[in-house]
Amino acid sequence: IRHEAVVSTQSTREDSTRVGSAGVVRRQAVDLSPFRRVNQALYLITTGARESSFRNIKTIAECLADEIINAARGSSNSYAIKKKDEIERVAKANR
Repeated sequence: IRHEAVVSTQSTREDSTRVGSAGVVRRQAVDLSPFRRVNQALYLITTGARESSFRNIKTIAECLADEIINAARGSSNSYAIKKKDEIERVAKANR
């Protein structure tokens, strides 16, 4: 599995940010820069591995390997894929 493929397949393309003036705050959909996409993808993969290894017999290395494989396959078992879909769904609603 190539790591570039994993990061590119599961990184978000769109996110939402807070835009406010005069006390009124609303969410606005924005496109992400390539650097932010890579950082967010790596963050989601490592967070998923850390959460799955917590109170588990598996080592964090095994959980990280499982997370990378699931993310590369686009599996719904991957924490990173679930969070990516959630972030993009929220951004789409805030267009």
